[in-house]
Amino acid sequence: MTRPPLHRRRPLTVLSLLLVVMAMALGPTPSSAAGANWWDPTARPAPDSRIDVTGEPFKGTNSQGEVRGFVDAHNHIMANEAFGGRLICGKPFSKAGVADALKDCPEHYPDGSLAIFDFITNGGDGKHDPDGWPTFRDWPAHDSLTHQQNYYAWVERAWRGGQRVLVNDLVTNGVICSVYPFKDRSCDEMTSIRLQAKLTYDMQDYIDAMYGGPGRGWFRIVTDSAQAREVAQQGKLAVVLGVETSEPFGCKQVLDIAQCDKADIDAGLDELYDLGVRSMFLCHKFDNALCGVRFDEGGLGTAINVGQFLSTGTFWQTEKCAGPQHDNPIGGAAAPGAEKELPAGVDVPSYDEDAQCNKRGLTDLGEYAVRGLMKRKMMLEIDHMGVKATGRALDIFEAESYPGVISSHSWMDLNWTERVYRLGGFIAQYMHGSEEFGAEAARTKALRDKYDVGYGYGTDMNGVGGWPAPRGADAPNPVTYPFRSTDGTAVLDRQTTGQRTWDINTDGAAHYGLVPDWIEDIRLVAGQGVVDDLFRGAESYLDTWGAAEQHQAGVNLAKGAPASASSSESSIFTSYAPGRAVDGDTGTRWASDWSDDQWLRVDLGSTRTVKRVTLDWERAYAKSYRVEVSTNGTDWQSVWSTTAGDGGLDTARFSGVPARHVRVHGLDRGTDWGYSLYEVGVHSS
Repeated sequence: MTRPPLHRRRPLTVLSLLLVVMAMALGPTPSSAAGANWWDPTARPAPDSRIDVTGEPFKGTNSQGEVRGFVDAHNHIMANEAFGGRLICGKPFSKAGVADALKDCPEHYPDGSLAIFDFITNGGDGKHDPDGWPTFRDWPAHDSLTHQQNYYAWVERAWRGGQRVLVNDLVTNGVICSVYPFKDRSCDEMTSIRLQAKLTYDMQDYIDAMYGGPGRGWFRIVTDSAQAREVAQQGKLAVVLGVETSEPFGCKQVLDIAQCDKADIDAGLDELYDLGVRSMFLCHKFDNALCGVRFDEGGLGTAINVGQFLSTGTFWQTEKCAGPQHDNPIGGAAAPGAEKELPAGVDVPSYDEDAQCNKRGLTDLGEYAVRGLMKRKMMLEIDHMGVKATGRALDIFEAESYPGVISSHSWMDLNWTERVYRLGGFIAQYMHGSEEFGAEAARTKALRDKYDVGYGYGTDMNGVGGWPAPRGADAPNPVTYPFRSTDGTAVLDRQTTGQRTWDINTDGAAHYGLVPDWIEDIRLVAGQGVVDDLFRGAESYLDTWGAAEQHQAGVNLAKGAPASASSSESSIFTSYAPGRAVDGDTGTRWASDWSDDQWLRVDLGSTRTVKRVTLDWERAYAKSYRVEVSTNGTDWQSVWSTTAGDGGLDTARFSGVPARHVRVHGLDRGTDWGYSLYEVGVHSS
């Protein structure tokens, strides 16, 4: 879920505040004719939506053995079950048929007067024609944020148009559920996640039944990259489960006190894995017990900050950023309707313009969760994490050479792009309009070429984010119907459901069935090259996933090895001896005297090939230091150095060299203290 444009015609109440806050955050009956082709169902419900695509879906791989096709790295098929079950109206499927699936929420009848979320997010009075099937006069639409966009037949059209991977992020938020007046169920986040997972499997069964039984439909939930490749090579759609929620595993923080522990994280990750989840976010919109979030800007940021206080008892805290990456500026814009809900005497803090980073980074519990994802070969979504939290997560992945990192919908600092690609991670862009999408694709084109990767999109449909508006029938290079799919095998005409026919030129990206039309618009506006990169997206996403699955933790040659140092800080309370930096315990450390030109040396016991050294610095870090190696303990060779150390977790990589002894040689301290390391790792790979 990401931010839509905000239009207000009246002051926000606390209800509207919290809804805006988190919304931005965030059996068939036989038909008369049997399908003659493998891609046509033998028992589609009647009546139902049309697909308006002809031609056989392409199968197999290209001449290099690569999967072909598009990847949507961020979608919310089951978001109608989130937030208490009455915020997103309509369902992606119903055994009772399309009329039951595509109907409005009860409170929206007869004219939308109680469509509270509509008028909060879209301005006006929220009134609209609530009837979906068969007229669809007012919804779905590119700017209607509360109506179903992922009806199964619309997803089918996107598949027929060339998509081969879809990430279904199970999503909810307990705060928005608790304040929204209409709900059908508990606001417990994990309860909603479980339900959405079950219903995704139910949707697979529903589609399978149209094709003659289990495993025969085009909608295939996959739990490993090999399955996904097989599905894509069969010409079907591989569906991956992810999670985007604000308090995973109950990991809320109240007054900076975590409401979960490591056991909760392990149990939660195990449960999600058993449900089939393979990627997830650790935080979203509000700081939680795992990490600090990437801020929203201006008045919206102020409103969310108020919501953060009402939910957690703490406002955001900022600090100067350590590098070029930064979070969005909170700004000083007022949000009167929100601020009046604060307790008497409590005001939203003011923030320095040069302090744009969330002070709350990746917590100890957050690091435990990151390592838990690695242990289970799952992928981490870094969008919505503040840059401090993101930087630490990337440090951990780099130290372990772990590639399982995803940015799925344009909510990370763009300066991280090459770092993600260098790890082997995957990046997708939010479903912006064709001009904006093309401009951003062009900006990062050189990096995709450098790392030989494809590109993805994150539609975020049902995610209350807003989608591409129509460019207009008179705009240059409009989409001309019918048009051919990117691979050339399918012909797509305007999509019709019931009595309504949509046209990307005049309707924009109103629902998921118009994804192929949007891609054609990108081709016409931004060029074939962008679409070619998108068509390689499925392969690159599966490359990242497969590399994460195949990752093996490297052997730390330094663990338990003899260590010596130029000095060790003395203390009557604990030991800061050199061996503390190689004991495998990140809670202990070596610390030197408070002066420059200090070193820590590790004896590996025999000459080994060394390619990588990891250094986990305490606050007393080295600004300038060298990594040196020796085969005899006397003659030293510098293999890596920096003069811009900033602490944290550093990874020094270099060509493999023979070494028995490895020395970290501090030259210039980053603080007034000495040099201090929690742990030193030495690796041959």
